Amino acid sequence: MKPLRITALGILGLGFLAATLTLYQVDTTEYAIVTQFGRPVRVLEYPGLYIKAPDPIQNVLKISKQIQVYNLPKTEFLSRDKKNIMVEAYATWQVTDALAFLKNVNNLRGAGTQLNDIIKAELGAALGQVELGSLVTVDASEASLSDTLNAVKERAAARTGAYGFTVTDVQLKELTFPEANLTSVFQRMRSEREAIARQFRSEGAEEAARIRAEADTEKAKILATANRESAETRGTADAEAIAIYASSFGKDKDFYRFTRTLEAYDKFIDEGTTLILPADSDLLQYLDPRNALKLPSSATATAPSSNESPEVAVGSEFNK
Repeated sequence: MKPLRITALGILGLGFLAATLTLYQVDTTEYAIVTQFGRPVRVLEYPGLYIKAPDPIQNVLKISKQIQVYNLPKTEFLSRDKKNIMVEAYATWQVTDALAFLKNVNNLRGAGTQLNDIIKAELGAALGQVELGSLVTVDASEASLSDTLNAVKERAAARTGAYGFTVTDVQLKELTFPEANLTSVFQRMRSEREAIARQFRSEGAEEAARIRAEADTEKAKILATANRESAETRGTADAEAIAIYASSFGKDKDFYRFTRTLEAYDKFIDEGTTLILPADSDLLQYLDPRNALKLPSSATATAPSSNESPEVAVGSEFNK
């Protein structure tokens, strides 16, 4: 039994060793290239368990299908308006032809070397065709950075296709200025913002003046309308007053003359008034005691009914 057990274990060991040397697995995230004495003989794109000749006759090289990221070091470029800018970018890329990739760049490091030259050249050419104001702006209608990077991606993808991989995207991580230019750039940006602020203030002052002018015009119209209506109302009242005066004058001319004279006295005579008029002035006829008996009947009817003299009655009416 013991020799049989040893034989069985030996067979199992040889089987395991044979399986290890001849069987291999391909994952869904990778390509597999089978080489025979260093020369590629088969490319496997689909996942599964495969068999090959044992090493060193055949070997398996695996290349990732996943998207890779390459970071371009910070590099100085020149825009179309001769502005120096510092750009740090990254590119994403993916293997599309495993055999071409193996023959041309061999591995990820070789691909990075090719990408560095291609991305740097395409970025420099693209940025040299646009002005700085189109790359850095707050106006979305004037921004051209997205279009510029898309153009870089397309041209880079066309150039890397021959190496067995393609560029899927190019983006900027940072866009700034060389240290020597930062001060002048910030001063220029500050001046531009001040000019924009002045423009906004000027437009605001112009709008305020327009609003004030409209308000003054509306005020003048309202006042004109109010004055016209006031004049019309005053004219109507004066006409009614004149009509009332005329009606009163027609009923009792002497009494009307008497009341109007008293109203005139009330207007211009007070305790400090001194009048110097001719003795025969109509204005003084009711101030003369001798004319007290000439008062109109309506006036005497309203005089006090006591034993006061007519002169006192006239004085009382005047003092009132």
